[in-house]
Amino acid sequence: MAEVARATTTDASGAVIRAAVPIEPESAREFAGRLVRTTTVTQWRDGRVRATRETRLGEILLASSPHTPNPQEARDAVARELERVGLGLLRWSTAADELRRRLALLHRTLGAPWPDVNDDALLARLDDWLAPELDRLARGSAAASIDLLDPLRRLLPWPDAARLAELAPERLEVPTGSMVRVQYAEHDTDGPPVLAVKLQECFGWVDTPRLVDGRVPVLLHLLSPAQRPLAITDDLASFWSGPYTQVRAEMRGRYPKHPWPEDPLNAPPRRGTTRSGR
Repeated sequence: MAEVARATTTDASGAVIRAAVPIEPESAREFAGRLVRTTTVTQWRDGRVRATRETRLGEILLASSPHTPNPQEARDAVARELERVGLGLLRWSTAADELRRRLALLHRTLGAPWPDVNDDALLARLDDWLAPELDRLARGSAAASIDLLDPLRRLLPWPDAARLAELAPERLEVPTGSMVRVQYAEHDTDGPPVLAVKLQECFGWVDTPRLVDGRVPVLLHLLSPAQRPLAITDDLASFWSGPYTQVRAEMRGRYPKHPWPEDPLNAPPRRGTTRSGR
């Protein structure tokens, strides 16, 4: 015999089942009548939109099966997850992150038409740059499959975008002819762009490179042959005329195969050792 009583319970429902017998789903459907309902539940789960067709008796789940989501409900599920976790939901490849950093520098320095690429600004205008990818997510694509490089490129302002490589280049040429990658600050900070380059490759270089039409000086990290910073400067002329003397005195004995000329402004730049001739 089944027995249900009322009592004080931790969940405040007041119901306690003291004895029960199992009932088949078919019988439950027959007896419950209007309490049985079938709905589609669309949510973000395990990195993608998933829809499930559920049949419940009250809150009791009777049956569940995968289902093709309604496009609008799927899009809403993506929007809710983006609102909850932000753009970290999606994959920022190295190339996408670097482009974002370059655009951030241009926006901080020049303003419009270069776009604001902070999270709040991007989330406020998703349809302007991420619409095709949102549709893919709504159709069930995994977030990890979407690289944000191409979506970010949709924000490039034309015709100004033609000057991106000039204003904020990916690499800068140093006196040896090497093309060294510029390290841009995080998109939400205002740090200077950094160029980490071997000190010997900079002999004869007087003028500190500047970006964004000369508005932003590059911070040079002058490296030892072991790729460790020997000096950090945004004023090459002052470095050669002052601190270089001490650097030379300390390093020439440690790295005797590499050139440490007394007059670095008139010495040929070198990639390798003195003996290599390069």
